[in-house]
Amino acid sequence: MGWMHTARFLTTAAQLHHLPPIDVPEIAFVGRSNAGKSTCINTLTQQKQLAFASKKPGRTQHINLFSLGKQGVTDAVLADLPGYGYAAVSRSDKVRWQQVMVNYLVSRPGLTGIVLLCDPRLGMTELDEALLEVVRPRVEEGLKFLIVLTKADKLTRSEQAKVLSITRLQAGGGEVKMFSALKKQGVDDVARLLWQWAHPVRAEGTPAAADGAPGAASADPASDDEESQQE
Repeated sequence: MGWMHTARFLTTAAQLHHLPPIDVPEIAFVGRSNAGKSTCINTLTQQKQLAFASKKPGRTQHINLFSLGKQGVTDAVLADLPGYGYAAVSRSDKVRWQQVMVNYLVSRPGLTGIVLLCDPRLGMTELDEALLEVVRPRVEEGLKFLIVLTKADKLTRSEQAKVLSITRLQAGGGEVKMFSALKKQGVDDVARLLWQWAHPVRAEGTPAAADGAPGAASADPASDDEESQQE
């Protein structure tokens, strides 16, 4: 079993100050509601229901933490942030959660990397670009940043190549990868990159615990319909 498959629920919090201090690398998943965030997490970890995906986008209102590490020893944490941009959510809730998310992204100690999930059929929206501006100072200081273009199976190869080129220009120095839970496209690449973020190369040039690198993901945790409905 690969490193990502060791993910297990750690805690949930409605407010930033309720989150416990973390002394291992923390990687945050963010994105618009219905961008496929929960499906991406569940596919990477090969667990169908690890990340909650409401059938009503925008209803997930907590920051959920999941620990990673073999033999019960946590060596990294994934943070699943609430989806943003869903019209049916009240304005007060939108403002509150946007502020919680911004505070988390700019001030969370131990935050090592951010994974921004985008629907490639929509591209980066104004809200996605606003989020990128919020984190740009930390990215320039070394924070890792990845844009995952979900639901890649809904695009032709030429369409994928076009959206990749456009998004790379918008990524502000971050990486961009195509991803499909249905076709398993990009699953291993993303899992391997997250492992590298959490296990930086030591001074002598050898990654820590290299034998724990993620393996291939063979299970099919989400159907095409599920991916279209989930965060």
